[in-house]
Amino acid sequence: MSNKQIGVALITGASSGIGLATAKALQQAGYRVFGTSRRAVASTGGITMLTCDVTDEVSIKNTVAEVLKQAVRIDLLVNNAGIGLLGGAEESSTAQAQALFDVNVFGITRVTNAVLPTMRSQGKGRIVNISSVLGLIPSPYNALYAATKHAVEGYSESLDHELRTFGIRVVLVEPGLTRTSFEESLTRPDQPLAVYDSVRADMAALMRNGVNAGDAPEVVASMVLKAATDATPRRRYTAGKLAHQVSLMRRFLPEGMVDKNLRKFNNLPV
Repeated sequence: MSNKQIGVALITGASSGIGLATAKALQQAGYRVFGTSRRAVASTGGITMLTCDVTDEVSIKNTVAEVLKQAVRIDLLVNNAGIGLLGGAEESSTAQAQALFDVNVFGITRVTNAVLPTMRSQGKGRIVNISSVLGLIPSPYNALYAATKHAVEGYSESLDHELRTFGIRVVLVEPGLTRTSFEESLTRPDQPLAVYDSVRADMAALMRNGVNAGDAPEVVASMVLKAATDATPRRRYTAGKLAHQVSLMRRFLPEGMVDKNLRKFNNLPV
């Protein structure tokens, strides 16, 4: 590394949105940045893009090997790749639910496991997992997606305790609604039921409006940079005003009040 480089970073899902904004923020801060995407994307702005499918262990192994070939080390891993699913929980088959977990949860564990031997040999490393405020609260018509984020929260916090003795820390960044194409690329239920058609459409509109009024991806990126560089990291970093409010609400308000506010926010009968 040159004197200007503070480390080597690997970011999954870096072709757009939060991932791309984070790649740019880290590169500007002095990291040598490698980003991944499922489809080939040209490297740009000092960010080296690699093709990687987080559901494919061979693909992940090859990606990590290429980063090590070019940069020798990996100091920071940002697990950002993920997909969404909007619909009633019973509208998705088990296969669809498994596919969602395969990306959002097992994708993180695969990439993390591939990077850990290098970080252990270095005696240091930082892993930042992109979660969501839906890892803190329930979300009607996002039940399976919220379940993946709750799983990421439990995995990350537990893993952090396991890895501290190796000089490695695992932290979470929890965005709220963010202005990205996430809503446009949401997976739809593979066995939809007419009984949910109306409310599903309402929830899609609510999400669309929330995303349009949400935080810029750069807000999340700045929090990822903080999570990556804090000398004594916190377990969780909320990104944006809404995420901070949700975190405080979940922590300090009575359960009944949280339930009432949640249903009101989602335009559901209280």
